[in-house]
Amino acid sequence: MIETIAHGGRELAHIIRATARPPETRYLTPPELNLQVGFVVYGKGQEILRHMHLPIERHIVGTMEVLVVRQGRCEVDIYADGRELAATRELAAGDILIAVAGGHGFRALEDLVLLEVKQGPYPGVDEKERF
Repeated sequence: MIETIAHGGRELAHIIRATARPPETRYLTPPELNLQVGFVVYGKGQEILRHMHLPIERHIVGTMEVLVVRQGRCEVDIYADGRELAATRELAAGDILIAVAGGHGFRALEDLVLLEVKQGPYPGVDEKERF
């Protein structure tokens, strides 16, 4: 299952449950977003040809994140750009959150391990505004 959370017509996040098994390659983020996230599906015997990514210069505004729940359970609050609560969802081991816009916060319901992926370089805590 894949759920998109939006507010006022703006995509804020995608939640991909551990049980999601797409039958074919499918990207969850549109090509214009700063971070491309999707499922790449190959059948047995198919091959991903060896390759290198070219050093393309990109201009990025904002920070998208991908968070994978590796262990435990948590609740995530998803906020719209104006800090309005748009949704609260429970996440469990294997679930993935793609934070596209707005804000978010977490409450650990069990001991929790998250794998976080976001753009770098990391400028320090000054990149965040807490509310």
